[in-house]
Parts: sequence; C-alpha cells; structure tokens
Amino acid sequence: MTSRNESAWRQQPSFPETYVVSGLVYHDDNVFALERETIFNKAWILACHESELPEKFDFRTLEIADTPLIVVRGADASLRAFINVCSHRGARLVNERSGNAKAFACFYHRWTYDTKGSCINIPRPEGYQACGVHTGDYGLREVRTEVKLGLVFLNLDDNAFPLDDFLGGALDPLKEILGGVPLEVFHYQRSEIDANWKAWMETNLDTYHTGMHYLLRKTQVDKQRRIRIVAGGHGNTGGMKSAYTNYADWKNREDSMALPGADAREMRNVHLFPNASVITRGTVVRIDTVSPIGPHRTVVECRGLGIKGDTEDERRQRVEHHNQYWGPLGRNLPEDGLAAELCARSYRSGSAHYQVIARDEGLTGQDDGMLRAYYAQWSKMTGLSLSDPRAVTRER
Repeated sequence: MTSRNESAWRQQPSFPETYVVSGLVYHDDNVFALERETIFNKAWILACHESELPEKFDFRTLEIADTPLIVVRGADASLRAFINVCSHRGARLVNERSGNAKAFACFYHRWTYDTKGSCINIPRPEGYQACGVHTGDYGLREVRTEVKLGLVFLNLDDNAFPLDDFLGGALDPLKEILGGVPLEVFHYQRSEIDANWKAWMETNLDTYHTGMHYLLRKTQVDKQRRIRIVAGGHGNTGGMKSAYTNYADWKNREDSMALPGADAREMRNVHLFPNASVITRGTVVRIDTVSPIGPHRTVVECRGLGIKGDTEDERRQRVEHHNQYWGPLGRNLPEDGLAAELCARSYRSGSAHYQVIARDEGLTGQDDGMLRAYYAQWSKMTGLSLSDPRAVTRER
C-alpha cells in the first residue's frame, strides 16, 4: 500500500517512542504553559553577546517566553540583569530596545532605579510614610547573570546550578574561536515567525534538512560531519569543510581571514538547550536565539560576529561571507523560517499528527541524534512523553 487511510495516518509508528514527536508538542496551550514553567523559568538562556553592551551604562532589553528583561553594564563594568518591571505598579520599566542610561525612571509614576537595581527615587515619598514604603525595600527583581566566552546567559531560577554545570563542556569546540580574540556583533536581525519555538531550533539541530538549501547542496559534503552529544540536551558538529568554489562566481575563503584556531573553510556548530545555536563558518560567527511569544509565534534573533579591530577591508569581507548564507537576503536563513512555518500550519490544523526523528548513522552525516538528545532533555524537564504529551511520564 502506497497511501494510507485516516486510521493508518493517525497511527504512531512502531519504532521507539523517542523517535516520534507528537504534533501536540508544537501547538498545545497546556504544553506551552508547562514549558514556560519548567524550561524557560529554570534553564540558562543565552540572551546576547557582551559586545552589544561595550560601555558603562549600556543596556538592552529582551524577553524570555514573555518575561521582560533588561541587561545593563553598570558603573563597575559588570553585567547585571533584571526583570523589566517597575516595583510600584508593574508597568514595563524600559521600553527602548537598547541605549545608555545611568538610571531608569518608570513612565507611569517616575519611580527610578539605578544600574544595580536599587530604587533611588520615589516622587513625593511623604505620601507613603503612614504605611512605611521606602526606596530600600523596592529594588528591581535581579536575575542571575553569567558570561561565558563573551556569551551572556540569564537564569530566572535563583537556585539553578552554575552555568558551567549546565553547559557541561558544550562550548568546548568554540573556545578558541569565541575566546581567542575579542569579537563583536556587526549584524543584528530580529524576526517573528508563525511557528513554535522548537521548530526553529530543529532547523539547526536537523542535519538531514540541508538538502532543502540549494547552496548547501552545492558547497557542503554532509557525510564528513561528526556529531557529538553533550549531556543536558546540547550537541555540536564538526569535521566539515565547505567547497565554496562549487557555487558559481564564489571564491574560497582565505586562511588569513580565519577565526582563531579555525580553518577558513571549516564549520563548527554548537547547539545549546533550550534556545540557542552558535554556528561558525571559518571566518564568521552566527548566533541564533529563540524566545516564544506563545505556542504559535516565536521571536528569532540572529547575530553576525567578527573580530573586533578588523580593518575596513577585513570587515567588508566578513560581512560578505556572513550575507552569502545568512541575513534577511542570504541564501539559507529565509528558507529555514519558511520550513518551520510550513510544518506549523500542518500541526496546528491537525493535518499532521507526528514527526519522525529516526535517522541513525552512528552520529555522522545526517544522523538525528542531536534532535533525539534535545527532546530527551525536553521530556526530562517537562515530565511529558514526547510521543504523547498528554501523558505525564514522571513527577517533576
């Protein structure tokens, strides 16, 4: 039989449960609420790169699963993060995406906070004397912040394990590239896609999909890829070199432009549970982070990084190398967004019921091992069955 009736179409494949992802994982409201509680409120989340806040009092705002946050470099040059909400009446405190400020005054009633999160001014404080409201009791809610190889991580859980324990060596393949010389962001792109947040992560974790990209079919030899699984749902890949001259009118990238410890044609990718990928192509770095707005809509932030102190010509070349594949007009990134949205439509409408992550090539080539490891961590943290998320598999 080459086609299936309704009953067969809905039937779960007979292979192991960890090789099947239910469509409910991508659109069920209860699943999403549990993800916010057990993943985004507990895990270390990659927020930005430290070069985005180079000067004292620089700040940038972001959201983690609808929790508004502000990251700021204080007078002591340390980075701190706070929930971006005024202690008085809960109004959003800072509404700009980035800037430089020594203090933050709430638009609503002008309660004011410094870059350490202390409340430093309450207008007309005499009105609060009877009930004992004082500035010292109304600081902002601080969020744990750690920096690793220039990457700024936040954690909403005060009792979470240290960042190094969470990462477990996942970033080791990029130690030289990210830490060898100072890097800086030269490209920033923020998009919203009509898809679940995990669908975007899959476009990076799924090594099998590279055939979707004509550019990769021409320049990339996937069978060279080596995949490493790291505890905690993380993974990385290496071992591949791109043949850029296979694409019309392109030249190979020069080793003189290579990032520290890398070959100009080499690819090294690191994927961090739950929301980030760091992708390198010899001469340039791309960082993806995702944050869900809801079960059906996701903010995707993409950054391009080069070496701080590049000459004008070097920076021009890095920007060109970045834009060949990435950016809004690149030959790869728009296709990934389209793939995520096409899948989302099917699961949301009930036209599709599950996806298969069963490729096994011994952690080489186009193996689905990173997807399986990622979803194993998802199941561990949510306590849900991947193939049937309405069934609770363990106490959290």
